[in-house]
Amino acid sequence: MTQMAIMQAIQANPRTLERRRHQRVRVTLLGRFMLENRQEFPCQTVDMSPGGLALFAPVRGKLGERVVIYLEHLGRVEGTIVREYERGFAVALSATKRKQDKLASQLTWFANRQELGLPEDRRHERITPRSTGALMRTPDGAEIGVRIIDVSLSGAAVSSPVKPPLGSPVSIGATSGKVVRHFDGGIAIEFLRTLSDQAFDENVQL
Repeated sequence: MTQMAIMQAIQANPRTLERRRHQRVRVTLLGRFMLENRQEFPCQTVDMSPGGLALFAPVRGKLGERVVIYLEHLGRVEGTIVREYERGFAVALSATKRKQDKLASQLTWFANRQELGLPEDRRHERITPRSTGALMRTPDGAEIGVRIIDVSLSGAAVSSPVKPPLGSPVSIGATSGKVVRHFDGGIAIEFLRTLSDQAFDENVQL
């Protein structure tokens, strides 16, 4: 489907998120969240709007607790837990108007991609490894502590305090790659060689 055809289909679709900017849209994104005690756990979105989201999670925080969430594609968001349910919890997001507008645009794309049957833009399935702490080495020899948000056979998204320029060679652990994207709070890395699918699970080591 061409870009023009996609845009025409989106404009003709009466159910796009732009008509309900602050209503929840069902979207499945993997990620991790951190509670106030600094403990981190994997999660998956149930639905989301620019002002809030609901998560499936193995652990629930307390009502009123601040939580920081890292989601694939979207990066870092944060807010306050406002509701708990059996398999997770809901969060009211704290975001500037600019951040809300950015989230609205991203969610519009996710909603329309699902409704139009557009393919996922990543080549391989992504998982969140059990061990998320890692060292990133840059061309000047610096070693920077980063957190792995998710990883696939061909690349990884990491939360990083620094963002090397696009195209920069870097390594995560023993795995070499290059920076291919910046996002809020981190970078995406494409590996020079794909990982072996025989050892690709939550215990994967880079």
